[in-house]
Amino acid sequence: MTKIHPKKLLVEGREEMRVIPELAEAHGISWGEKKDTAIIYIKPADGIENLLDRDNIYNEINDSGLTHLGIIMDADEEPDNRWQSLYNACVPNIPNLPQNLPAAGLIITLESGLKFGVWMMPDNQSRGMLETFLAYLVPDNNLWQYTQNKVIEAKQQGATYRDYHLDKANIHTYLAWQDPPGKQLHDAVKQKILNQSHPQSAIFLRWLRELYEI
Repeated sequence: MTKIHPKKLLVEGREEMRVIPELAEAHGISWGEKKDTAIIYIKPADGIENLLDRDNIYNEINDSGLTHLGIIMDADEEPDNRWQSLYNACVPNIPNLPQNLPAAGLIITLESGLKFGVWMMPDNQSRGMLETFLAYLVPDNNLWQYTQNKVIEAKQQGATYRDYHLDKANIHTYLAWQDPPGKQLHDAVKQKILNQSHPQSAIFLRWLRELYEI
C-alpha cells in the first residue's frame, strides 16, 4: 500500500523538484536522501496548466492524509495574471484566500486544519521563473556581467531563445563556463557555484520552514 506523505509540495516541473531540496540542505535543513524518507514530498505537475487545473487542486486540498500543502509556480511575464489564475482555481475550496499574494509568500490554515501556502517565483511580485530566482544567487562578478552582455549579443546575432527565457539563457550560459562546463541547476546550488546565503534565498527558506514547520 502506498504511503501518503502528510507534507506535500506541488511544483511545475522536475527542475524545482531537484533544486528545492538542495537549497534547503544548504540552509541546514536535513531533507532526506530518498523520496520515501524526505521531509516533504515534492510532486511535479509537468507544466503550469496541470498545476493550475481546478480539479487537480480540489483533489489535493481534499486529500485526507495531508497536513501541509504548498504550491510553487513561476510568475512568468505577468505575475498578477498568474496569481489570478491560481486564485480562481483555489477559491472555490478556499473561500478565505486573500485576493493579493503577500510579498513574503502565502501561508494560511484552512477550516479543515490543512496548512496551505503559495510561493510564486522569483519573489511573489516580479516577473520571472525559477532561473530568475537562481540568478539572484549568482555572484555579481565580471563573468556574470560578461555573460549577460554576451547572451544579449547572441540574440542580436540570431540566437533563437525566446525573450521571456532570457533568465534561463543567462544562467545556463554562466554555468556552461564553469569547471566542468554545464552544471545542472541543483548541482550549482549543491557545489556552491551559486551564493546560497543571498537574502532572497533566506526569504524563500523562511517561507518553506514556516509553512512546513521544519
